[in-house]
Amino acid sequence: MPNQRNRGKNSNDDQLFGSDKIQQKLKEAVIDMHYLLSRGYAEKSSLQLVGNRHRLNVRQQQAVQGMSASEQQIEQRKITCVPFENIGKEPIIIDGFNLLIILESALSEAYLFKGLDNAYRDLSGVHGTYKRVQQTEKALLIVGNLLKDNPVTWVFDQPVSNSGRLKTLLRELAEEHSFNWEIILDHNPDKLLAESNHIVVSSDAWVLDRAERWLNLGAHIIEQYDDEINIVYSR
Repeated sequence: MPNQRNRGKNSNDDQLFGSDKIQQKLKEAVIDMHYLLSRGYAEKSSLQLVGNRHRLNVRQQQAVQGMSASEQQIEQRKITCVPFENIGKEPIIIDGFNLLIILESALSEAYLFKGLDNAYRDLSGVHGTYKRVQQTEKALLIVGNLLKDNPVTWVFDQPVSNSGRLKTLLRELAEEHSFNWEIILDHNPDKLLAESNHIVVSSDAWVLDRAERWLNLGAHIIEQYDDEINIVYSR
């Protein structure tokens, strides 16, 4: 797993997301998505309609989808979100690839998208293979130092290539820095996270809609660095 890579922008992302005019168009698209989702319209057909109306390409539509939520989802996620200062020494369970890739993207100056639910999302994704990048270790150490008083369970998707190597890296960092970490590889991590009675760290919409409690750790970290990060806001 060489780590000279970067999880930065795609070559045309500045054109797709960089200007005030484009960002305003994306905000308007999110308003339309919010309206449709709040009235029970299906996400897929809503996105197609909104994408056509605002002439968004596939990547812009993915960003709008990530930023959008219904009023019911926003309210539910607000109720179940635990403020960082209230986590005490409670056990935390982390959606491993979800958080790690968002932080790697943030540290690589890729565009991040702040949703209506205040969670941040990226456009990188894993696509069956995880590739370590220059920022991987830094991202893990940020999390480890923030949660040093908490027992932390990292959950990664077992079928993803290189998840075993990543588990080894986390185990080594935990030993070196005395982090109280357990690392699990699971075939259905979303279900494991959604059913956990621990505080869940994720920005995956399916998980957030089902989790009993969640911690918006990505936002807590990103907003400490926001001067250096490319953020597109949903409102």
